[in-house]
Amino acid sequence: MAEGAVEVPADSGAGGDSGASVLERGVAPIKPQYLTTKEHFHGFLEAKGREKLCQDSEAGDPDGADNAEPEAKRIRLEDGQPEAAVEPGKQPQAPKRARGQNKSRPHMKPTQYDQNRLCPSLIQESPAKCFFGDRCRFLHDVVRYLETKPPDLGPRCVLFETFGRCPYGVTCRFAGAHLGPEGQNLVLEELLARGAHMPPLRNALDKTLQRQLRKRQVRFERAEQALRGLSQGPVQAAAVAELTAPEGDSGQNHCTALQDPAELGAGSPVQTCGPLTDEDTVRLRPCEKKRLDISDKLYLAPLTTCGNLPFRRICKRFGADVTCGEMAMCTNLLQGQTSEWALLRRHPCEDIFGVQLEGGFPDTMAKCAELLNRTIEVDFVDINVGCPIDLVYKKGGGCALMNRPAKFQQIVRGMSQVLDVPLTVKIRTGVQEHANLAHRLLPELRAWGAALVTLHGRSREQRYTKLADWQYIGQCVEAASPMPLFGNGDILSYEDANRAKQTGVAGIMIARGALLKPWLFTEIKEQRHWDISSSERLDILRDFTHYGLEHWGSDTQGVEKTRRFLLEWLSFLCRVDPPLPHLGPFRPVLAPPLAIGPAHLAPPRRYVPVGLLEVLPQRINERPPYYLGRDYLETLMASQQAADWIRISEMLLGPVPPNFAFLPKHKANAYK
Repeated sequence: MAEGAVEVPADSGAGGDSGASVLERGVAPIKPQYLTTKEHFHGFLEAKGREKLCQDSEAGDPDGADNAEPEAKRIRLEDGQPEAAVEPGKQPQAPKRARGQNKSRPHMKPTQYDQNRLCPSLIQESPAKCFFGDRCRFLHDVVRYLETKPPDLGPRCVLFETFGRCPYGVTCRFAGAHLGPEGQNLVLEELLARGAHMPPLRNALDKTLQRQLRKRQVRFERAEQALRGLSQGPVQAAAVAELTAPEGDSGQNHCTALQDPAELGAGSPVQTCGPLTDEDTVRLRPCEKKRLDISDKLYLAPLTTCGNLPFRRICKRFGADVTCGEMAMCTNLLQGQTSEWALLRRHPCEDIFGVQLEGGFPDTMAKCAELLNRTIEVDFVDINVGCPIDLVYKKGGGCALMNRPAKFQQIVRGMSQVLDVPLTVKIRTGVQEHANLAHRLLPELRAWGAALVTLHGRSREQRYTKLADWQYIGQCVEAASPMPLFGNGDILSYEDANRAKQTGVAGIMIARGALLKPWLFTEIKEQRHWDISSSERLDILRDFTHYGLEHWGSDTQGVEKTRRFLLEWLSFLCRVDPPLPHLGPFRPVLAPPLAIGPAHLAPPRRYVPVGLLEVLPQRINERPPYYLGRDYLETLMASQQAADWIRISEMLLGPVPPNFAFLPKHKANAYK
């Protein structure tokens, strides 16, 4: 046993609630000296913890079979349910907890600090007067603001130490590190002299463009011409391409057209600025488009909620070659929603980066592709045809496109015509479990204009209840040739990656394996198992918080947003308790954060340290039993209690606000 290992009593072996055995099917084979029971596990954490775990959760759920509910919801349930009459001679039963969607869960953002918010003109140290003038509702008294401001969360400011200046000034939750005696914002001249500055935002939404999108003042000439050609046939499409720009209006429609000068026709005068180049007059043919050569590279999948920019930076540091933004709804992008455009942001370290779009209609997808083609920097655009959730499927997007070949064809052809970068597609094997469609769609996708396809080896109906069918992925490689095909599903070790490459795929996409162990990319490239320590794992989480403060800000709103996404990631690593029923030859495996399905499909998930495993490698469909790690921190990271996740966040971001209540999205929204 490693130094600092926890001695487990002899009576706390594989018995008890865990029922774990090395030979039990679907259970991670952990060494017997680390196995324990649920009571010993939680008792150990409670005894060694700095603060006592919340006792209300145990009172509400005596079996401890689920995570603690937020205080607000528990009080509402207890007060709202009438007390049943107790017959004489019988003990009163504890009220049942409501299960399912928690639609009234509290907001993550603290509201008690919004009453005395400082004016942005003072935060940005603008020499001019307030931006809002006499209508400003913000506070202009810095001394008064400092009196009501909550205490700092730490003595060091990451932004100040990294870039030499913190743009959040007195509103920073670590402002003590860079505030002078009179409240002025200090600057490290040495860092600024060396050129250290915050990286500029890439793929940010311009305010002028946002106003035009909200007022529908943006025209999409290339998309409209492509859609007219698709609806009228190939002969009419050639004639439509030669049409000139539409006639000028009477002056009432002040629309900004997103169009190429070449599309206006040879006889139309075009106002240009600067020297005339070939790109101004000659449009690229499909064969002249930039090619996407990512064969044998490690592709980090677009992960909803958890695949944010700070997490992608972590994966890039450990060896990810290709990254992709989270799934973005094309309708929300066309409406200029700031939250949706934030999913497109790109960090300078992401050398090969793409965005993923979701939609079920050719017009919105083509217009969105044209909009992104002109406004952001990407290496490719991906179409999501693999999303299984009902919210997307019932609107005709995601997996539903596999059963709508006509719409699917129009979307791919239309987007391919308006994009100057390669177009990729991510699909599943099909919709129903025993009705594979991918092998029939792949030759069509190649003809429609797709440059690369990623195949997830499960159907929508299977979700994550069966292992990925890599044998079928191998068959689809021949159907897709010469178009490159990437495979996706159940990659958690370098052995899994090696077996996947034997199917002939051009590369592999890693999704849940990266969430469970971001250092998986290093393991694959170095062909080894990394027995990473708990302190190294905590350092990874600390780096994530530093990247989060840099991305979302170091003020109150940015700190709590960083904490929220950190807790979402930690909740993804938890295990489901009680043990899941045995469904077929394999136990249920991990579902995405926004998956929707019954509670019995909730999959087990948690990384088990390599040094604790009796048989390597860990399988992604194996359920970890209760175990005590080699130190307290390793045991704490194995907890499935939300209170323990919050305790880990407090190690990195300081104490939580008084009204903070956390319930992960995949718990609140997914299991009905």
